[in-house]
Amino acid sequence: MSVLARAVREVEAALRSGRVTPATRTRFQAVALLLREERARVRADGAGSDAHRAEQLKRLDGVATILAKTAVRDAGLMALLAEDAVVADEARSLKREMQRTAGIEPAADERPPEQPPPAATEHRVVPRSVVSRQLANPFLAPDASAARPSAPRPTRLATWELIGPLLSSFERAGSGASTCMPLPDPTSRYAPPGMELMPHQARLVAAAAAGHRTFLLADEPGLGKTAQALLAAEAANAYPLLVVVPNVVKTNWAREAEMWAPHRTATVIHGDGDSIDGFADIIVVNYEVLDRHVGWLGDIGLRGMVVDEAHFIKNKTSQRSRHVLSLSERVRSFTARPLLMALTGTPLINDIEDFRAIWQFLGWIDEKKPRAELMNALDETGLTPADPGFYATARQSVVDLGIVRRRKVDVAADIPARRIADLPVELDGPVGRSIRAAERELARRMVARYEQALASRASGSTADGIDHDLVRQVVRWEQKDAAEAKAGDNVFTMMRRIGRAKAGLAADYAAQLARSAGKVVFFAKHIDVMDAAEEMFAQQGIRFSSIRGDQTSAVRQRNIDAFVNDAGVAVAVCSLTAAGVGINLQVASDLVLAELSWTAAEQTQAIDRSHRIGQSQPVTAWRIIAAQTIDARIAELIDSKAGLAAQALDGSDEEVGSSADVQHEALVALLTEALSAPTDHVEG
Repeated sequence: MSVLARAVREVEAALRSGRVTPATRTRFQAVALLLREERARVRADGAGSDAHRAEQLKRLDGVATILAKTAVRDAGLMALLAEDAVVADEARSLKREMQRTAGIEPAADERPPEQPPPAATEHRVVPRSVVSRQLANPFLAPDASAARPSAPRPTRLATWELIGPLLSSFERAGSGASTCMPLPDPTSRYAPPGMELMPHQARLVAAAAAGHRTFLLADEPGLGKTAQALLAAEAANAYPLLVVVPNVVKTNWAREAEMWAPHRTATVIHGDGDSIDGFADIIVVNYEVLDRHVGWLGDIGLRGMVVDEAHFIKNKTSQRSRHVLSLSERVRSFTARPLLMALTGTPLINDIEDFRAIWQFLGWIDEKKPRAELMNALDETGLTPADPGFYATARQSVVDLGIVRRRKVDVAADIPARRIADLPVELDGPVGRSIRAAERELARRMVARYEQALASRASGSTADGIDHDLVRQVVRWEQKDAAEAKAGDNVFTMMRRIGRAKAGLAADYAAQLARSAGKVVFFAKHIDVMDAAEEMFAQQGIRFSSIRGDQTSAVRQRNIDAFVNDAGVAVAVCSLTAAGVGINLQVASDLVLAELSWTAAEQTQAIDRSHRIGQSQPVTAWRIIAAQTIDARIAELIDSKAGLAAQALDGSDEEVGSSADVQHEALVALLTEALSAPTDHVEG
């Protein structure tokens, strides 16, 4: 207890003194792990009396309460308390050190982080709905509907080491070498009614329809890789389809599946998967929880698998890579010609050695040599690595297996010059629950005010039993109280809390963009959101420039110049209000809007920092939106006020409505929805 209490006090002191450092996060997570383990041990201990056990639990609860109150001050710490939070190796090591300090020998089955734990100790689950699916298909048979790939023919290349030369062939390629397999004419046959594919998207779908089954889809961000993958699965009838993604885009994949495959059921795995639909056609899981589900996923007869941000598996010794590769092996053993797609925007000429794991996932190579299809293609060239022409022809043989890469500038005619792409994210864990609870409390407070005013008012415009004139009056009172800071949680404080909760997810996505597409502009409204983003970039080794309102003009210009002129500075972290006007950042064509503007004009001004004279590529603004919160409602209102059709900017700076209008309409919708809901729902 003394070791735990001392560690919690150190975390508290660090928070009071300023920013939360990586060391502070490590200590916080180690304490949280120890608390959970000690609580479980005390509960299971049958040696002591009930009174002694209750006293121990009470003391542990006291420390846990202090820890939780400390975490509330920082969204990053709250995220570490989530059920599926990744436990850092440093935190495990510190936990063992703290146990020894307390005189407790760490459990014998705890291995050092560099040694993977034995499979028997992994936390594996089988959701109840999956058990139902398995019972409904007890004799699931392998798919023999198509011929399996032929075995490699006896070849003169059998004694050659080929993986190294194949990788080297990409590094040796000149600037004019092809990075895209031949694609057929586009087809829109598989697009759902009302949806239209861009020509470059339709060509990949046509390739899947023609029978191609493995793709390394490396289009630049913003070119619609998600839609291409979903419709390729439709063309190949590759269901059940597993989609493995980073946590930040998990919700967006589910939304895209509803749009592009509306007649297919999609389910998202959170945590242990208690809420999933075991009979779904499309299963979306994030890398962080894949280890819990890899067992049953390998047993349900997958006929397709998509790995998004596939460079996440480049380290073949990591747990996530091992699970992805084992699943792809299971898919190939069950289905004769499964659809396997690796999605990444990372250019193929960078760290080509990292693509060894991706090629293995796709079934092009194994641990030591090319598999049958690639080996036969290499044999047909008639060349060996000793021949001068081998590298160019070998490279083309790999490209023809399914590498598809298009740049924005290559398909500029297909896409708008500038557009907004919404990326919904789920705020899981304690932070998300507290925000949704605050939103319910705000609705309850307005409902009580409405009912109190209604009791003394006898007239008004009513529909469905709701006095809509009174609703707007109550909202005006709420806005006035919020402006004067008389209320508790109000629309301003809630949006700020949502911004802090989104900060890590938004920064993580910006980091992915920076690695795959080049320079990125990151916009936020609040300083603490900028601080959290900058800390994450620093932890990931991404250099950034900070452009804020409290800087002198000289410092500000120096930071702008660093972003524009220094190739090593990948991200500009900008204040939405301070950097939204008057600066030129056209060196970047991707922006991340971590927090919503109150008006479309403010949003457009920020985007115009990159979309201006001198910009040679289409500009994409990635707007991070907290799903199932007032954040999503405000995004819809901003778009409707500005008339943004299909999320595509038309270039107009005309402002329709003010920030007060958006706030007013958001609160009107929130109150109206609460009044329309059943009483027990509103009170709950």
